Amino acid sequence: MAGTLSFPRPLTTVDVVIFSASATALEVLLVRRPEGTDDPFPDTWALPGGFIDTAHDNDLEACALRKLKEKTGVRAPYVEQLGSWGSASRDPRGWSATHAYFSLISADDRAFAEEHPGSQPARWFQVEGARVKERLAFDHAEILKAAVNRLRNKVEYTSLPAFLMPSEFTLSELQRVHEVLLDRTLEKKAFRTRILASNLLEELPRKKEGANRPAQLYRLKNKKAPIYFARAIVKGGGS
Repeated sequence: MAGTLSFPRPLTTVDVVIFSASATALEVLLVRRPEGTDDPFPDTWALPGGFIDTAHDNDLEACALRKLKEKTGVRAPYVEQLGSWGSASRDPRGWSATHAYFSLISADDRAFAEEHPGSQPARWFQVEGARVKERLAFDHAEILKAAVNRLRNKVEYTSLPAFLMPSEFTLSELQRVHEVLLDRTLEKKAFRTRILASNLLEELPRKKEGANRPAQLYRLKNKKAPIYFARAIVKGGGS
């Protein structure tokens, strides 16, 4: 029989940075902590997360996926471990450590999450630089900054932005999401050439009607894993 632990256990949580994208900005989902409670940082915005449930969470990612489902009602196609933060001062209740993940929510899943809110008040906030205007609980501002930097670095050489798209989209819409994440314009012809040569997309037998001529619609061929490019994305230019 295993003996009783003879040392104190730190508080252990998992936090999830959940990203989405509008036509003009990268956005992150935050939850408001309860007001007037004994918990720290009452009535303050925070990243979704919570304590590990040792009876149900087989590993850290299982906890992250559970929290993601609780807060949004969806299982995101892309979740990645970001890092760990721990100290004696990050939580006034005692020595604590959190294991952070970041996730990408598609436009379709975001619409579902907004129609089926969880038990905790939640809102999408615009990311400016690598932060939001609101004060965040614990060290969540530092975690958010790390997640934004990781995501933007990966945009340069992976297909991650496609996981933010709805089920059907045009190349112009995909380019716009890249530009939102990178905070710069991309040269249209070079962008399209690289995306179409990557075997990332499947052309659909229909087009999207608009003010100008109809635009070809596409969807992801593989919704489970991103593609890694040999070269970084084109650095910029006219639209």
